[in-house]
Amino acid sequence: MTPVITLASRRAAPNGPQGARLGVPTDPIQLHAEAHNALAMALHYLRQPEANVPGAARKAVQALAALRSLSNADVCASPSMQGGAA
Repeated sequence: MTPVITLASRRAAPNGPQGARLGVPTDPIQLHAEAHNALAMALHYLRQPEANVPGAARKAVQALAALRSLSNADVCASPSMQGGAA
């Protein structure tokens, strides 16, 4: 009988806790740039003669995700920038 050789999985890497997107930037400037670029691309898609609405919507969602990450990054940690009674 021939011995069976088990091959490795076809997946390149295991899924991390962040899902498909590994290495999410935490730098506020990088997150702001990602949001800006995604919105610029969404506008570019909409300004074409044959508007790519699904592509624009996808880029708008990417921009919103970058803005959410930016708001969760605690960029403004000073007490004067946070809400609440003084």
